[in-house]
Amino acid sequence: MPRSGLTGSRIRERREVIGMRQAELARQSGISASYLNLIEHNRRRIGGKLLLDIAGVLGVEPAQLSEGAEAALTATLREAAAERQLDSSETDRVEELAGRFPGWARLLADQHARIGQLEQSVEALTDRLAHDPHLAASLHEVLSTVTAIHSASSILVETRELEREWRDRFHRNIHEDSARLAEGAQRLVDELDAGTRQDATGHSPQDEVQAFLDTSGWHFPELETGQGAAKVLGRAEMGTGVAQDLLRDRLEGLADDAARLPLDDLLTALKAERALEDAPPEGPDPTDLAQRLGVGADLVMRRLVALPADLRADLLPAAPGIVVADASGTLLERREAEGFPLPRYGAACPLWPLFQALHRPMLPLRQVIEMAGRAEGTFVTYALAVPRQTPRPDEPPNFRTHMLIWPATRPAGRVPRVGVTCRICPRENCTARREPSIMAERR
Repeated sequence: MPRSGLTGSRIRERREVIGMRQAELARQSGISASYLNLIEHNRRRIGGKLLLDIAGVLGVEPAQLSEGAEAALTATLREAAAERQLDSSETDRVEELAGRFPGWARLLADQHARIGQLEQSVEALTDRLAHDPHLAASLHEVLSTVTAIHSASSILVETRELEREWRDRFHRNIHEDSARLAEGAQRLVDELDAGTRQDATGHSPQDEVQAFLDTSGWHFPELETGQGAAKVLGRAEMGTGVAQDLLRDRLEGLADDAARLPLDDLLTALKAERALEDAPPEGPDPTDLAQRLGVGADLVMRRLVALPADLRADLLPAAPGIVVADASGTLLERREAEGFPLPRYGAACPLWPLFQALHRPMLPLRQVIEMAGRAEGTFVTYALAVPRQTPRPDEPPNFRTHMLIWPATRPAGRVPRVGVTCRICPRENCTARREPSIMAERR
C-alpha cells in the first residue's frame, strides 16, 4: 500500500486494496457513508475508538492508518512547498529531508506555520484599519490632537514677542491636548489589543449581539419551548440599550423560527434525509428538507445553524455557516463555517452566491465555490432571496437573501474562486474588485 501523509487517504487506499465498498465500511464502523467520505478526503479528523473500529474492519493495525509525527511533518512540508510553487523534483524528496534532517525539517514546518499566522494577523489588522469605524475614529482623534499640539508649540517657538496672557493660554492648550492625546492613544492601543483577542467583547452593539449568539451556539432551549425572548434577555449582559434592543429582535426572530419549524420536526426530517442512499455527503440540501417539511428553505437554513451542538454532531457531517443580507448587501446575520471567514466590517465579496440570489428572487441557487487564500477551502452553498412580508400592490418587496455554507470536498473540473472582501482578497484581474488588495497573488 503506498504511503500517504494523511489518515483519510490511507483508509481509502486500504479499502480499495481489499475491494470493500465505502458504504460497507461505513456500516461496519457504525458511521454514515457521507461522514466516511469526508474522512477519506481528509475533511474530518479521526482518532480514538473510531480509528480502532475502522482499522479492525480493514484488518490492519491502527498505526498503519494514523498519520504519526513523521507523516504529519512531511504533509506540512508538502503544503509549504505547494504554496511557494517549489519544483516537483524537489517535493518528491520531502520524506528524505524529514528522515535525514528532522531538525531542519521541523524548523521549516514551524516557520511555515508562523508565516501563516502572521499573514492572517496582517489581513485582519488591514481589514480593521480599512473598515473598522471605531478604530478609524480613534486614529482620527489622535492625529487631530497631534496636529493641535504641533500648531500651538510652533507659535510659541516662532513668536518671540508674545504677551504673557497668550503664552499662558498656549501652554494651557498644550497641556490639555497632551492629556487628550494620552487618553486617545490608550484607547487606540485598547482597540488594537481587543482586535487580537479571541474573547474580546464587541466594540459596537452589533458586535456585542454577535458575541453573545456565538458564545451560546445560536441555540436557546427557552425559545424552543415557547417561553419567549424575555428569559434569555434576563441573563444577557449587554453593554448598551441599543445592543439590548438588537438582541431582543434577534431572539424574537429565533423564537418565531422555532414556532414555525419545531425542533422535533426538523430532527425527523434530518434522520430521514440521512437514511437516503443519494444524500449529499457535505450536508442536507435545505430545499429538499423544506419540501419535505412544507416550509420555506430560508427557514430551514436558519434552523440548521441553530441546532444544539450535540444533535448537530450526530446528524450533520459538518457544522454549516450562514449569511443573511438585505437588498443593499449589508450583512445582517452571520455564522462562520470552518474555513470560510466572514468580514466584520465593510462589504463582502460580490461574487458570493448570496448576492446572485438577489437577481433571481425566490429561485434557490446551489453552487460549489472555492475560497481564495491560504486555506483554499471548497464549499457547497445554497442561496435564496425571499421577501420579508407578503407582497402588496404598488409596494416594492423588502428582500432578504440567505446563503447556507457547507464545507465540502473539491469536485473535478473548474470551481469559481471567491474572496472574503476586496481589501484582503488575493485574486488578480477580478472584474468585481472595488479596491486594491494587499494580498494580491503575483503569478
